[in-house]
Amino acid sequence: MPKIIGGSLHAHRQQVRARVFEVLRTQLYERGFDAVTLAGVAAEAGLGRTAMYNHFPDKDSLLVAFVEAEAAHYVDRLREAVDAVPDPVAKLATFVRLQLRVLAEYHLPPGTALASALAPAAYRRISAHADPITEQLREILDAGRRAGRLLAEDPDILLPMITAALTSRQVVDVPPEQLDRAVEAAVRFVLRAVGATEADETTAG
Repeated sequence: MPKIIGGSLHAHRQQVRARVFEVLRTQLYERGFDAVTLAGVAAEAGLGRTAMYNHFPDKDSLLVAFVEAEAAHYVDRLREAVDAVPDPVAKLATFVRLQLRVLAEYHLPPGTALASALAPAAYRRISAHADPITEQLREILDAGRRAGRLLAEDPDILLPMITAALTSRQVVDVPPEQLDRAVEAAVRFVLRAVGATEADETTAG
């Protein structure tokens, strides 16, 4: 029987998952999704293959669990950052900045590349985590519109357009010393697209 760490079975499972996810995060960054194997993650995390399979029966289940954990943490982080800013235009700028910063750090294959790498059911589970992020953006646009700070455009049209801009890796695939400038250019682009004035941009930045 494997040694229980953390004082209880629940704590043990949480600590094992955290250790596995940290290894997976590093391997995704260094090698890319296609090169990651369940056995390789288990070995680096110090787990036997049987113990690994008890937690994650296959690579898809490992990736889905990882993304679910990352997404839950990110949604909390995003809401805390946005709620800390009172002005709706500044809220939108904060949202855009954080989305792009995370995109710059996030190394799973985006969009269709991830869809082709996973089984359809696994990809649908991962895709579902965009919903709370989209709803956060909708709330920001609605607040800005009600305050007269943003254009009264249909949010169902604006949302996919803004989301597309914030999921383009070309925006953040720049040398590290150019990332700040790229992110701020994108912030200004989105604010102009939704009708924020020049003065609002300065306040939000």
